[in-house]
Amino acid sequence: MRVRRQHTLLADLASLLLCGVLAGVVVALLAFPGFGLTGLALKSGSDVFGKTPDKLSIPEPPQNSSLYANDGKTLLTQFYADDRMPTDIAHIPTVMQHAIVAAEDTRFYQHHGVDPRGIVRSLLANRQAGRVSEGASTLTMQYVRNVLMYSAQTPEQLQQATEQTMGRKLREMRYALALERKYTKSQIMERYLNIIYFGHQAYGIKAAARIYFDTTPEKLTLPQAALLAGVVKSPDAFDPESGVDGRKAALARRTYVLDSMRKLHYLTPAQDAAAKKAPIGLKSGSVPNGCTEVPSNHPDWGFFCDWFVQWWDQQPAFGANTAEREMKLRTGGYKIVTSFSPRVQRSAERASTAVYSKDNSKALPIAAVQPGTGRVVAMAVNRNYSLASNPNGWANRPNTVDQLIAGGGDIVGYQTGSTMKMFTMLAALESGYSLDTGFNAPGRLATGYPVSSGGCGGYYCPVNDNPPWMDGYRTMWTGYGRSVNTYFVWLEQKIGAEKAVNMAKRLGIQFRASTDEALSKPGRAHGWGAFTLGVADVTPLELANAYATVAAQGMYCKPLPATSITDATGKASPAAKPSCHRVLRADVARAATDAARCPVGTQGFYHKCDGGTANEVGAMFGSRPVAGKTGSSETNATESFVGFTPQIAVAGTACTPDNPWDSVGAGISSSVDIAVAKTMLSALRGQPIKHFHRPSATIAYGS
Repeated sequence: MRVRRQHTLLADLASLLLCGVLAGVVVALLAFPGFGLTGLALKSGSDVFGKTPDKLSIPEPPQNSSLYANDGKTLLTQFYADDRMPTDIAHIPTVMQHAIVAAEDTRFYQHHGVDPRGIVRSLLANRQAGRVSEGASTLTMQYVRNVLMYSAQTPEQLQQATEQTMGRKLREMRYALALERKYTKSQIMERYLNIIYFGHQAYGIKAAARIYFDTTPEKLTLPQAALLAGVVKSPDAFDPESGVDGRKAALARRTYVLDSMRKLHYLTPAQDAAAKKAPIGLKSGSVPNGCTEVPSNHPDWGFFCDWFVQWWDQQPAFGANTAEREMKLRTGGYKIVTSFSPRVQRSAERASTAVYSKDNSKALPIAAVQPGTGRVVAMAVNRNYSLASNPNGWANRPNTVDQLIAGGGDIVGYQTGSTMKMFTMLAALESGYSLDTGFNAPGRLATGYPVSSGGCGGYYCPVNDNPPWMDGYRTMWTGYGRSVNTYFVWLEQKIGAEKAVNMAKRLGIQFRASTDEALSKPGRAHGWGAFTLGVADVTPLELANAYATVAAQGMYCKPLPATSITDATGKASPAAKPSCHRVLRADVARAATDAARCPVGTQGFYHKCDGGTANEVGAMFGSRPVAGKTGSSETNATESFVGFTPQIAVAGTACTPDNPWDSVGAGISSSVDIAVAKTMLSALRGQPIKHFHRPSATIAYGS
């Protein structure tokens, strides 16, 4: 063993000395064919060679990040700057390995990273041509060059990695010799085929196989492998998709590769002849990149993807700022398994489009959230997430990239009417009021909230929508079930409007609209008398998540799009874990849930419900407990419903996104209720029935 080790060290030393001297000569001749064999060239070559470190720093290469549905298999899209999808050598067929050797480095399996024979051959060819007509880079040296290129952190480093100088070539030689001592030929081949550029933004054989032939590396045929190997020399000159001339050049290059493979005895004359006769057989396969490139038969998936990107850009785990986080997403090779359910999404989209077609100016955005985790299961609306132009001069229909479900940009949300009464009820329960707190609600209530115009003598003066059915003595149970405006404005006045507004904030309502933001600030919220009737703009995602907090017995969880996120090394990110904290006492949330069973036509634990505004929902759920709340904004500009069980919360709002003054009308209310309920039932399919928890008698009736 000792003799063998000494022999290996001597061989490596001999290679280093040979290449250190020979490189100084050859590189000078390669770069400057008229340059003579002077002592200056020899000294320059040996000095640069000797100063180059043995160890090449190999960072993780940039890789595509992949976004999957909750099954971990259904691909929603990918994110990348350059298309890079690494694979291991076991999935790269021998025919592809042989083709690249024949095309780029016929002595790959004989040399030790630097090929002295190849250097001499290129030296003679270049001297005869009087210019650089043939290089001497081995596959290992090409790999080194690519590593130095993608790991460059500055323009100067990138220039050093690509410049046509003696120093660059010598660095590549030194690193190549060191790499050949560290890795096997198979390992170098794998690394090379995962990094080399094939054109059309495809880096590596996996991306190339898909781009050119819409296949995987394992399925590449001999003609396909030879074509791809031929492209590497010059992806522009031998691009088979660049017209007639490019096609001819690519086929000629393929013939060259096949000839070389036959000379190396990688294939028989018959195989060679058959491959040369094979048609080029291009079948371009697109690699999706970003949210507008979700599967073409599921353009609605883009809305969830868009919100995922919003979420990612806010996570400090992926960078110090938005730019860094975006770059990480496009280069970090993350596998992101989302909480997105294609099955629930399909039900939500069908429910939305059953109310309004995709061509309709009105919309029904729907969001579904899992209580106790905040994981978002579906985000649907009767639109395509697409940059495609719209017919008839229509704005934002049927195609749009406006975030109609989660908000963002110009989308601040929609007024959701009486769904906001939940926050007043929670604040009252927390302040010590019981569910049986009674008030003889009139048809019109004169309040102490001053208004600049209208009202009753300069004060806010709300009315009930249906006095014969709503007026009279009400409690939280009956006032919530029948959606009695004057009862809840009275209750808000008893506790102070600021408490109701702050409760909404605690449950995740963001107040994006400038007017809402101003009114919600401390010192101004106390005068917001109309708040409880739903005049603030809220998104379906916010509303669903707020009610999910009630369903989770007071545990608020930030909305979350992922179940797992692993980087290119397999390390899991904690960003995919739910971020939850208690914002309500469990008994408060349980009491609010008991009252919320009234609007859907069912009974709570104390059997105090006597009418609801969405009785059809309770009938749809049968024996499965359900709760929820309807909401109509002023003049029925919007109609909303949010429903929840212990396992799912779903909210939807019928609206006119581009014209909030274009009312959807009261007649659509029942359709919205049913659309949300159908989405809930889809999410609950196959899940066991879970029951709500009984609130204490103290919070129900007081002490």
